[in-house]
Amino acid sequence: MPSLEVSLADPAWIIVALLAGLLARSVGLPPLVGYLGAGFALNALGAEGGPFLTEMADLGIWLLLFSIGLKLDLKLFRRPTVWIVGTSQLVIFTALLSAVASLAIFLGLGPLAGIDQSDALIIGFALSFSSTVFAVKVLDDLGAASSGHGRIAIGILILQDVFAVLFLVFSAGKTPSVWALALIPLLVVLRPVLNQLLDRVGHRELLMLFAVSAALGGAALFNLVGLKADLGALVMGLLLTTNPRAGELNRSMASLKDLFLVAFFLSIGIDALPTWGGVLVACLFLIVLPLKPVVYFWLFTRTNLRARTSWQAGLDLTSYSEFGLVVILAAGTAGWIPDDVLSMVAVLIAGSFVVGAPLAQRGEQLYRRWHTRLKSHESTRRLPGDEDLAVEGTEVIVFGMGRMGRRAYDAMERRFPGHVLGVDSDDVVIEGQAESGRRIVAGDATDTDFWSRANDLVPTLQWVLLTMPSYESNRTAVAHLRDRGFDGKIAATSAHPDEVEDLERAGVDFSFDILAEAGAGFAGDLISRIDGERDEP
Repeated sequence: MPSLEVSLADPAWIIVALLAGLLARSVGLPPLVGYLGAGFALNALGAEGGPFLTEMADLGIWLLLFSIGLKLDLKLFRRPTVWIVGTSQLVIFTALLSAVASLAIFLGLGPLAGIDQSDALIIGFALSFSSTVFAVKVLDDLGAASSGHGRIAIGILILQDVFAVLFLVFSAGKTPSVWALALIPLLVVLRPVLNQLLDRVGHRELLMLFAVSAALGGAALFNLVGLKADLGALVMGLLLTTNPRAGELNRSMASLKDLFLVAFFLSIGIDALPTWGGVLVACLFLIVLPLKPVVYFWLFTRTNLRARTSWQAGLDLTSYSEFGLVVILAAGTAGWIPDDVLSMVAVLIAGSFVVGAPLAQRGEQLYRRWHTRLKSHESTRRLPGDEDLAVEGTEVIVFGMGRMGRRAYDAMERRFPGHVLGVDSDDVVIEGQAESGRRIVAGDATDTDFWSRANDLVPTLQWVLLTMPSYESNRTAVAHLRDRGFDGKIAATSAHPDEVEDLERAGVDFSFDILAEAGAGFAGDLISRIDGERDEP
């Protein structure tokens, strides 16, 4: 059995990546930009990749694809907003960016000089995707991961990932063995086994180990029968997507996946240092980047999405994707395009983050500035679940109807009977709470379109309770409320003392550290029980 060689210099790569990631984060960019820069810096210093970095990078890609499989909810693609916009923008930007690549090929610029015009289509396809890393960072910073525009952006990204995976399968150029036919019955048998294992692995390190084993096992199995290993990792995730614990499994492996992907981004820079010609071509593609939110906005509004949601969702997707690197790498491995195109794309992706981040973070300010013009493109038709809300007479509103929100709702309902409204963005939660007799609507406090749907809400409100699990979401909701002139009482939950202080500075009247309050409640209940036992004869 061959052993994996680990160079003594490998730990230095990790340290350089850490410092570069911290530097990128300090200026408001995703750490991914720093990792790519660290790879280029190490290349310039003479560092070379080895088996250790290669194995780490491969595992990062497999875990990424496994996580995509876990999130692949087929019901998502029933929504016209996702599949119509997702496929339309793919066609539009593949054509547009292929034309830019063709121009660079014709002019003989940088790494595109001398390649075939037919290869421009591959480059255009790779650059048509938007970055998941970028979008998730923007949504987390805005506290808008569960907002309308956030869920639509994530849906588009997942659809793009599916197209990318199909390309990876096509690019493998491998002839499957006859044993590949046995995969279908094997997977049918394997699915219930995997789901039973997932139900038994608990919630700690075994859960993470299960994720790695499933991703590696799927990659090895597909490779064994002559199919691309990447597809095997994706299929293993698909086998578990309906399991109730799929979300927990995905969260448990998130940090591990990100760690291994650091090796992938480092390897890009170490293997190929960009030339000045490559930087010039990257700048040419960056000129086209501002067209992305414009096209997305037009497509979203054509599918009857509100102008505000269309605008911010488009800004969330204003980037080039790290998955483009995976596609370009596969195309290079297949011999379709030269390897030095990879470093050019790496520079382009980093540059798109620099351009796109300020736009996405200032989306609300820009929308207010151009509100009249953008609103004029909005359709008068409303999508199901996006209709105007009948909320007259509401005096208390509870955002986030989890366990904490349900208890808050019930307590306020006793004080304001018939005048309490619950709001949540999870369809399952909404259905369950409606069946329990609670008054609840679909919405998200971080999305200004929610307030547009409920114009009569603010004047009658006395209390707003923010019990969403994300501190950023609660913080954003406070800003929206105060901006709309709400001068009533706001109560919010948080998990850390510093967050309590920040919420109060932002305008929250009553904030609760849920961990501290839970400890106090546990102690109080325990003491009352002990006293009760002492009083018994």
